[in-house]
Amino acid sequence: MPSNLKYLGDALDAAMIYVLVQFITPRKSHRRRRTRPAPHDRPRVIPTHPHPPASPYEPLATRKVHRKVSVYDTERMRIAFWLCLALTLTAQQAWRVATDLPGVDFRGLTPAQKQKVLVALRLADCTCGCQMKLAQCRVEDPACGQSTTLAKVAVAAAKAGEDVKAALAKSPLAVAVANRNKVLLDPVKIETTGAPAKGPADARITLVEFSDFQCPYCIRAVGQLEAVLKAYPKDVKLIYKQFPLDNHSEARLASQASLAAHAQGKFWLLHDRMYARSREINRANILAWAAEFGLDMPKFTAAMDSPLVNQQVDRDLAEGAKVGVEGTPTLFINGKKYQGALEPSVLIALLAKE
Repeated sequence: MPSNLKYLGDALDAAMIYVLVQFITPRKSHRRRRTRPAPHDRPRVIPTHPHPPASPYEPLATRKVHRKVSVYDTERMRIAFWLCLALTLTAQQAWRVATDLPGVDFRGLTPAQKQKVLVALRLADCTCGCQMKLAQCRVEDPACGQSTTLAKVAVAAAKAGEDVKAALAKSPLAVAVANRNKVLLDPVKIETTGAPAKGPADARITLVEFSDFQCPYCIRAVGQLEAVLKAYPKDVKLIYKQFPLDNHSEARLASQASLAAHAQGKFWLLHDRMYARSREINRANILAWAAEFGLDMPKFTAAMDSPLVNQQVDRDLAEGAKVGVEGTPTLFINGKKYQGALEPSVLIALLAKE
């Protein structure tokens, strides 16, 4: 923790200890102490308990001892309370004046550059959804990965002599937050040459789908996109791009098999079979399905295992990551990433405006 924040934390701890001591420690009475007579002058008194029980059956341990709270006690409690409150509020706002932040490396910056970074981090919102400023998130949630990343962006921009606030606004995390509520993002260029496609070559609307053969959502999307193609048989073209996820054990093998079938003009046959029976995807079943569809098996097997096909899958994965694919299925409409539901009724209404 930075030294200035540690000082505030130590002061707050000291104040809390002070309150506890004030509440626990008994105070001596401020009444004048009366002079007691000498022992030989005292009358002989039979010792009795100062607070005898109300009845002979009530144990002494259960009696209630009432301690009067003096005006002095009340005043010191009030002072302790306000002291704790002031220090707590100060500690909560410490990020506004902190000159060092957890996990932020200011080395290599001039004092002026460091000040620019601090001002930017105090004004910019964190993108993780915590409703805090970046500097505040670094102080109160040091484990936040997004504020850590954005702080590095700010430091790098300051070192390069760039506008720190503009660099934060243009960062991928900030752009993603800005685009979160958009249905269609700005168009991007996607390479589709040689990729499997269905629909008119001159269609006015091109759908590009990045998909995974073992993804349950992609399985549902097959029927949904087919309904869209039937609704616009002359206006919509669908292009398939490979995006096998690491957590699906046979997804990459299925991608390679589909491209090997594509080389023989049987991509969509194998595509439909693998999505219909995705739980059964394995090498033996893929070979059986390929033979059933009449593929040249030696060529199919050689292509499926070839470095060329493997590289093609890698290219699709790299391109998907570049254009903002974060999961499957991801759909692009005329190059614009679609962030809405894949329900046919929603898509059909949206495509009518394209």
